[in-house]
Amino acid sequence: MITPEYCVAMARYNAWQNRQVKAAFERLSEATLTKNRKAFFGSLLGTANHLLWGDLMWMHRLDGGAAPEGGITKSAALCPSAADWAVKRFRADARILLWAEGLKAVDLTGPLTWYSAVKKVEISKSMGLCVMHLFNHQTHHRGQIHAMLTQAGADAPVSDLPFMPDDGPWL
Repeated sequence: MITPEYCVAMARYNAWQNRQVKAAFERLSEATLTKNRKAFFGSLLGTANHLLWGDLMWMHRLDGGAAPEGGITKSAALCPSAADWAVKRFRADARILLWAEGLKAVDLTGPLTWYSAVKKVEISKSMGLCVMHLFNHQTHHRGQIHAMLTQAGADAPVSDLPFMPDDGPWL
């Protein structure tokens, strides 16, 4: 379904996108970042926090490392400031990239089983599907961030894959 090379490309894309979001956030006031924009997770920072929380939760399932604190309902409040978010985001992006770079094709086969606190049941899905979801979830919420940045009058990141640098820097 997917390959280790796909995962590395998407991990690099994720890090590239998040560097651009960080740069956009640095040009905005705290009030602009936290203004409720009627998005599912409220604000720019709330949406970025939820995305970070989701990445940490999926990486917990994929690499067995630490899970984020709190549940999905508290995910928008994961980091109290853009500066705190930027530090945790950088670490998460490094974790995702290191994980992807260590993958072998066999690692992407078989099922992934976890307990869903949202559904209150154990779920088992194909590893490939879950990894695709990790990267799709990132793209989905960064699209929301892109729209909110535009709404706020800020420059939104370039998000087209063909414009991703060939040689990094990835982090």
